[in-house]
Amino acid sequence: MAGNGEGPGHIIRALVANFLIAVAKGIGAFITGSGAMLAETLHSLSDCANQLLLLLGLKRAAKPPDELHPLGYGRALYFWSFMVAMLLFLGGGAYSVYEGIHKLQHPEPLSSPYIAVGILAFGFAVELWALIGVIKVANERRGKTPFMSYLRQSKDSDVIVIFGEDVAAVTGLGLALAAVGLAWGTGNPMFDAAGTLCIGIVLIVVAIFLAVEVKSLLVGEAADPALLATIHEVAAQDERITGVLRALTVQQGPGEVMLACKIRVKDGIPSGTVVAAINEFEQRLQARAPEIKWCFVEPDIAD
Repeated sequence: MAGNGEGPGHIIRALVANFLIAVAKGIGAFITGSGAMLAETLHSLSDCANQLLLLLGLKRAAKPPDELHPLGYGRALYFWSFMVAMLLFLGGGAYSVYEGIHKLQHPEPLSSPYIAVGILAFGFAVELWALIGVIKVANERRGKTPFMSYLRQSKDSDVIVIFGEDVAAVTGLGLALAAVGLAWGTGNPMFDAAGTLCIGIVLIVVAIFLAVEVKSLLVGEAADPALLATIHEVAAQDERITGVLRALTVQQGPGEVMLACKIRVKDGIPSGTVVAAINEFEQRLQARAPEIKWCFVEPDIAD
């Protein structure tokens, strides 16, 4: 379930959507004085910065291995994905909570609320378009894996982050619409302040979820468990190999796995035959699982 090399189209789609929405929300927040609109403006600006960081992460992750980083730079994407979670927490969530508390203590009436409703409705439609796009990408990558299982197990931090951002955006816009509508209908600005506070809480929850998911990849997570079954299947195809004693996998980046394993070979075969068996095993394995970029195989008689 690692990335298979698609371009950054889903990230660019989200960036364009968030930039357009941030401009519209900013104008609306200035005109109406709505705290919920201001929280959503900051949310969209934070998302724009997040998408730029993800694009930077993809570019850095694509750098080829060198002497200083012999296993490549694939984990750079995980680092920048983690930074996105932190920015979403601080730049969107924490400030929105602060603004919501401030508005609760010092409520201000809305002006031109119909403008806020129109802009929020426009933003909701655009964010829904972006969310549908990233769900399509996730569906293409997850194969037969259930969607929620894919989100928990996936090594595609870019998809996880964009999906989390878009879900937070759609939820936040829904809350902002409800808050502005209630404040407009009742004449009570406290609804707008409560909406701002709820938006901040949603952003913080999503940011924590993203940080936890990406942290595991950043520290060093095993590859998809299905890969282990493939390793054993390929080993069983060679009569010179009697079994796989141990196999360790590490996800080095989207679509990049490092494998180290011990195999048991038949007793009494010449060393040259052992070398040939290992080389052919590696070739067959990488043909079946091209995500294995680094493969280290050792013959042994015990784990």
